Amino acid sequence: MYYAQLPHQAPIPPRVITVTGTGQVKAKPSAMQLQIEVQTQGQNVQEPQQKNAATMKQVIQSITGLGIPSEQIQTAAYTITPLYHFEDGQQIFTGYEVTNAITVNVSDPERVGFIIDTAVENGANRISNIQFKVDRADAYYQQALSLALHNAQAKAKTIAETMHLPLQLLPTEIVEEQVNTPILYRSMAVSSDMTPIEQGQIDINASVRVNFQY
Repeated sequence: MYYAQLPHQAPIPPRVITVTGTGQVKAKPSAMQLQIEVQTQGQNVQEPQQKNAATMKQVIQSITGLGIPSEQIQTAAYTITPLYHFEDGQQIFTGYEVTNAITVNVSDPERVGFIIDTAVENGANRISNIQFKVDRADAYYQQALSLALHNAQAKAKTIAETMHLPLQLLPTEIVEEQVNTPILYRSMAVSSDMTPIEQGQIDINASVRVNFQY
């Protein structure tokens, strides 16, 4: 018996809608870190070194006197830099600059302005790298991730309804995308008045890429 050979038909690839869902949760900072620096200059190395050491010791004592544990204070950098200026195209040595920087972790952001002013009154002459942080950041991220998934589903529904497509609501693929949550950051000059530091809120973001068949 002879059977006619039917032509081979390639499988129809699934039709897919790919959407990106985003979610954001705002969180109030629960802790912060700042960098306090003492910079001194002099003609020889010993002079600014000695002055810097005495000033930084006074700064640290003033901070611990506010109830900040010494365990929350850490040396961040110590540098000795030769100084030059140019005159008639020639490089002329003028002395040395010594910089001693410490980081201070503060559990109560409301006190930051007072801590800065206290450090300045006791000899600190540069404040930088103010960073606000959030406790339980993972819990906030889970909330943002849930919002991102709902956002992706809503987008897919809108596309399907607009294009009159028979959307299958069960996704075929979900990919969590990496999102870098920024930490609030400021560099600032010192002030003789009470320094206002606005905490603001930290945005914690999540993003997903989701495929739906139709």
